[in-house]
Amino acid sequence: PGTLALGAQHLPEQHDEHMALAAKLAETCHRMYTLTPTGLAPEFVKIVGGSMVAGANHNLLRPETIEAFFYLWRFTKDARYREWGWEIFSAFERHCRVPSGGYSGLKNVKLRGSAKDDTMQTFWLAESLKYFLLLFSDDSLLDLNTHVINTEAHPIKILPS
Repeated sequence: PGTLALGAQHLPEQHDEHMALAAKLAETCHRMYTLTPTGLAPEFVKIVGGSMVAGANHNLLRPETIEAFFYLWRFTKDARYREWGWEIFSAFERHCRVPSGGYSGLKNVKLRGSAKDDTMQTFWLAESLKYFLLLFSDDSLLDLNTHVINTEAHPIKILPS
């Protein structure tokens, strides 16, 4: 949804259609999190008969949903994206934070108190936490008119032509 929302900003003739689709996809992403007792999404889901079913129960601390909420917040200022982001951040804090420091993925998002996978993926620090920071920061922290964000969530200044 984030990439779709970003692209919509450059396609005026398809802007509204693409933004509406991005919002619907973001709602689906949010539902992936809210349908589990931990509030964390499974690695992937399947849609079976109109219902969402976990395809794999683990969570690896992935950034894509938070990235989508960041872009949608920036382009719409709809407070639900920050609210959803805070719900997810809080769930990561409750279930994935390690007392000695750091975070770990969960083996089963359907079980409160699930075992952790003893791995903090590099994208947790490089992307997930960065998108949380951007989602909750003032827009002036990163101007999307003067910077792009690469696939590893690194902001890069756009050079003048």
